[in-house]
Amino acid sequence: MSETTTMRSFKQRLHAGETAYGFWHMTASTIVAEILAQAGYDCCVIDMEHAAGSYLDALTSMQAMSATGCQPIVRVPCCSRVEIKRALDAGAAGVMVPSVSTLEEAEEAARSCRYPASGVRGMAPTVVRAANYGRDWQGYIARADAEVLCVCQIETVEAVENADAIAAVEGLDMLFVGPMDLSGAMGHVGQPDHPDVAAAMQKVFAAARRAGKLMGTIPSQTNPSRALAKAGYDIIVADADILLLRNGAEASIAAFRA
Repeated sequence: MSETTTMRSFKQRLHAGETAYGFWHMTASTIVAEILAQAGYDCCVIDMEHAAGSYLDALTSMQAMSATGCQPIVRVPCCSRVEIKRALDAGAAGVMVPSVSTLEEAEEAARSCRYPASGVRGMAPTVVRAANYGRDWQGYIARADAEVLCVCQIETVEAVENADAIAAVEGLDMLFVGPMDLSGAMGHVGQPDHPDVAAAMQKVFAAARRAGKLMGTIPSQTNPSRALAKAGYDIIVADADILLLRNGAEASIAAFRA
C-alpha cells in the first residue's frame, strides 16, 4: 500500500482495492511498535487475545505509530461490546474479533463497532483519544461508522459452514481466516496447508466476495504473502514482532558460532 496521501480512511482505501501488508504486535513495546511502523508496514494488529498487553499498552503503541502511515487494528480478546468499545475509543482504525462462528456473533461484533442507531457502541466521544480527546467529537461521530474497520475471524468448522450468513452481515467489513486455529478445529493440528484447510479457506473467500466483503489471512508455506496478494486477499498479516526478534537473534548467534 502506498503512503497515505489522501484523506481516505484505511477502510476506504482497502475497499478501493489497495492491499495491506501487516505485522502482529505482541510485545506491548512502544519502541518495537515504532520501529516496525517506521519500517513501512501498512498496518499493525495489536494482539490482545494471545499477548499480555493492556489497553494502555495498546494506546501507547498507537501513539508510537501515529507519525507513520501504519494503521492500528486491535484484536480484542473476544466478541465483547466492552472490549470493542475500549479498543475503538483508544483510536484503533478497526477491530479484529476472534473466533466468530455464528450469524449472531457476527451481528454482535458489527453492532459493537457502530454508534446508535445502527449499533450499540457506547458514547464517550467528548473525552476519548479517537476523537482527539473531544476536540473533534461531533466530526468523529459523523464519520466513525464509515471509517471503522470491523473484522471477524473465521477459525472453526461452524464458522466455515456459516460463512455466507456471516459475510452478509451489515457493518461487517472483512472475514479473516486464522489458518492455524482452523486447521486444529478441522482435525489437522499444526497443518495450515492441509488440503481440507485450503478448501475451507477458498469457501470463505468465495463467501466474502459474494457479499462484497474484504478478505484477510496469514501466509503459510504453500500460501506465501505474494501469492495471497495475487489471489486477491486485502490484508496479509505476515510477521510478528516476537518472531522477528527471535529469528534475528538466532540467526546472529548461529552465524557467530558457525
